[in-house]
Amino acid sequence: MAKLTINGRARTVDVDPSTPLLWVIREQIGLTGTKYGCGIAQCGSCTVLIDGAAVRSCVLPVSAVAGRKVETVESLSVGGKLSKIQKAWVDKQAPQCGYCQAGQIMSAAALLSANSQPSDNEIDQALAGNYCRCGTNVRIRRAVQTAATFYNADKGNG
Repeated sequence: MAKLTINGRARTVDVDPSTPLLWVIREQIGLTGTKYGCGIAQCGSCTVLIDGAAVRSCVLPVSAVAGRKVETVESLSVGGKLSKIQKAWVDKQAPQCGYCQAGQIMSAAALLSANSQPSDNEIDQALAGNYCRCGTNVRIRRAVQTAATFYNADKGNG
């Protein structure tokens, strides 16, 4: 049995402790926004936040997250209302196929939580491990810049 906190909700799942967190999130909990891409922590589609840090869930055993705060892309919208990051993604037409989108957004959320005014280089570094086969990296960077503007406007800095 594994006891987890996912998106602010305590969960108990009966799985082998070595089961990758991705499969617990998708198959046991039923949150399918987090995607399976490569299974070797290279593409970033499976990115979730663990205690606020972007982590690849496809290789992380569920036993490693006991007592830690896990957030999936589903945690961002509240009551059907898009978060600032999600709104920026739509406004800047960042996704094309959308498969990498959840991982990209979660990496951007971790970046903006730590640095609300990232440079282009910092954005590129933070999202370097998230691959977009459609090649919308310029729009993704613009979406992160727009989300930063939204965050800073709320703080009175923008």
